[in-house]
Amino acid sequence: MALGGAEPVIDVRGLRMSYGATAVLHGVDVRAHRGEVVALLGPNGAGKTTTVEILEGFRKPSAGEVRVLGVDPLTGDEAWRARVGVVLQSWRDHGRWRVAELLDHFARFYPPYRTPFAVDELLELVGLTGQARTVVGTLSGGQRRRLDVAVGVVGRPEVLFLDEPTTGFDPEARQAFHDLVHRLTDLDDTAILLTTHDLDEAEKLADRIVLLVGGEVVAEGSAPELTRRIASRDEVRYSLDGEFFVHATEDATGFVRELFEQHDKAIGDLEVRRASLEDVYMTMVRKQEARP
Repeated sequence: MALGGAEPVIDVRGLRMSYGATAVLHGVDVRAHRGEVVALLGPNGAGKTTTVEILEGFRKPSAGEVRVLGVDPLTGDEAWRARVGVVLQSWRDHGRWRVAELLDHFARFYPPYRTPFAVDELLELVGLTGQARTVVGTLSGGQRRRLDVAVGVVGRPEVLFLDEPTTGFDPEARQAFHDLVHRLTDLDDTAILLTTHDLDEAEKLADRIVLLVGGEVVAEGSAPELTRRIASRDEVRYSLDGEFFVHATEDATGFVRELFEQHDKAIGDLEVRRASLEDVYMTMVRKQEARP
């Protein structure tokens, strides 16, 4: 995905948050540029939701500097909010509206200098063309989630916060959502902050991954960078004369070459399992949890 502009549109430095005597964020730094997808990953209780709520202007931090589109979210006015999109985990209002009517209603709230999506175009982008006249309260869970996404992006936001956006999506709907993300970043230059427990989705969509554990950023980089740096050992699974083996190595290609040079046709059932983002995630979570 193309990244545009030198200045980050999300710029968080030294973010701290405490609830009474309990500290939940410990000096978190997060940045995102135009046209970039940043995935904020971490186990439950890591501080992801608190971080995003601060960036959206719904919660006041205890300390740190926060800027979204150059503005402190706590002081963001209507013009600022018109440039920001939010897709929450759940949203259950307006159940009696019809889908197209609801999207048209929201689009009318944007000021004249903003150009929201045309309703028909947006319905096609999120895969709800066939439900345009359907009452919102009768949509299936997956269809309702598509509508959540449509409401969040109707105003063509410059910054978009996505909280578990594909929960309940079938594979076809998930692919359509991924296409929409590419559309927003490549054509509209939208910066997206994504929180998800779906590591495959994060690996596919994110230009950069920020791993938050225990209120601290413990790793940051692209999925390939993190894999090489943190979980560099691949697994080679094979059989030799009918006996099965698993070998961990940093050079799977070289190891396989040596196997065939030594044993040739006696090798069978060969499988190379490359280190994945899940391996990185589990390595860092376990390391952090093991700290005294």
